Formats: sequence, C-alpha cells, structure tokens
Amino acid sequence: MSEIISIKNITQAHELMGLEKPSHPLISVFKHCPEMRTDYGDIRLTSDLYFISMKDGVSGTFGYGRNSYDFEEGVMIFMAPNQVITPGDMDIEADAQGWTILFHPDLIRSLELGRTIEDYSFFDYEVTEALHLSEKEKKNLTELVQKIETEITQNMDQHSQRLIVSNLELLLNYCTRYYDRQFYTRSNHHSDVIVRFEDFLKGYFKAEEQLENGIPTVGHCAEQLSMSANYLSDLLKKETGRNAQDHIHSFIINKAKTDLLNSKGPVSQVAYGLGFDYSQHFSRLFKAKTGMSPKEYRSLN
Repeated sequence: MSEIISIKNITQAHELMGLEKPSHPLISVFKHCPEMRTDYGDIRLTSDLYFISMKDGVSGTFGYGRNSYDFEEGVMIFMAPNQVITPGDMDIEADAQGWTILFHPDLIRSLELGRTIEDYSFFDYEVTEALHLSEKEKKNLTELVQKIETEITQNMDQHSQRLIVSNLELLLNYCTRYYDRQFYTRSNHHSDVIVRFEDFLKGYFKAEEQLENGIPTVGHCAEQLSMSANYLSDLLKKETGRNAQDHIHSFIINKAKTDLLNSKGPVSQVAYGLGFDYSQHFSRLFKAKTGMSPKEYRSLN
C-alpha cells in the first residue's frame, strides 16, 4: 500500500511541490513551471485545502476518485478538502500557461462564500468530468487569477481578504456558467446518459434488487454510469429541470401507482416491495409527490 501524505496548510503544499514560501498563509496562486516537482513516485496525497487548477502545458497522469486522468490542454479541475489523489509523473512545458489556486477553508469561513461553497458542486466531480475551456474563457479566468495574485503579493490592508475572496467567488461563478455551457454543447451525449439512467432504474427494479439493497441511491446510480453523483444530478437538472433524486422518486411513484392498482394487498406490502424499510416513509413520499395518500389514490382509481 502506498504512503498517504496529509497536507494541512499552504506552507506544506509549497514545500511538497518545491515552491518558494507562500506570501499568504491561507491562499496561494502559482503558475506551472518546469522547476516544480513533478515526480512523486507512488505516494498518495490528501489535504485540508481547496484546489482549482487549469492544466495548460502539462502532460502526464494522476489518479483521483475511481479514475486515472490524462492531462489535456485548457482543462480545469476542482477538488475539495479530504480528497485522495495519486500525483504520478508529470511533465511541464517551458511555456506552460496553466496555474493553480490553493486555499484553506479558513480564508472564506467568515464570509458569504464560506456559506455557499458547497453549492459549487463541481468540487466533487470526477476528473473525467473536468471543465473544458475556450481560449476566451481561459483568458477571462486567468485575468481573475492575476487579480487574486496581485492582492496576495502586495502589502495587505483591511480590504485585502474581501477583495481576494470576491475575485475567487467571481471566478467560481464564471466556472458555473462555463459548466452550463458545457452541459448545453454536449446535449447529445447527455441525452444518452439520461436514457442509460432510466434503463438502469428499470433494470434495477426488474431484477428486484430493491428487495435486497433498498431504493437505489443517487451515488449507486452514478457509479453504474461511471460518473460522480454531483455531475449526474447537475446534468439531469440542466437537461430536464429535475435532479437525480427527483428522477428516482418519480420512477418509484409511477411504479407504486401501478402496484397499488394491480394488487389488493396492504399498502405496507407495496412499500416493502418497492424497497422501503418503513411503510410510513413510502406513504409520506407518495403524498408529497401526488397530494394524496396511497390509500386515497387506490380508492379514487
């Protein structure tokens, strides 16, 4: 088993990568250059930091989540704290234009971004769900990164933290826009994902897996489709207006309606047959989605 190194702060991260001492204790911006450490052997890393990186001019692979990732030009990757990565071997070109932002949660904890950071679901995407950028988009984000870097390296005053975080938040908001664009431009591919998702649900209940494993979770569905739970939910939300959990519930309710009208057994029997551990949980969900209880639905139909 390879060694896991835990990075607790920005200084540790700089030491590991062979960079100079950071200018700020809670955030770092650095451009990718050949002088950086690129050979990490078989160690694995985990950290308390958020990681945002545009990989331009970097080749090689690294492991993250369930996948091994090959770098491509102009691809952005986001990682939340406590993720485990395997850096692998990388090669950085002399004219690389990429950059990385590392920041500790303490930087944003007292500000609005500290309360909304979890809304940026792409921090929990797989690396295979990375953000692909146009040249114009890369230029826009790099300009914001330069503003953050300027604030970090100049003399700090009472406005510094808020300006750093404001630009960081603006960068994340632009990334949200660009991901929306990516969802839109890959609509044909996503339509295929939706079909495969629906086919998985049909197959799951047809094989009666719910009797042993319960109602399928978003995480389990996403794993079967080789993607992260957040990416699947965001994709479905953009394409259909409903997230993955809503789709699962809708499928279950439609099946429940059929089961209720084609059996005379008690509601609890229908609930258990759908994978619910408790009948009242089924009744509560059914009423929330249809406006009536299972018994009322059965009596009216």
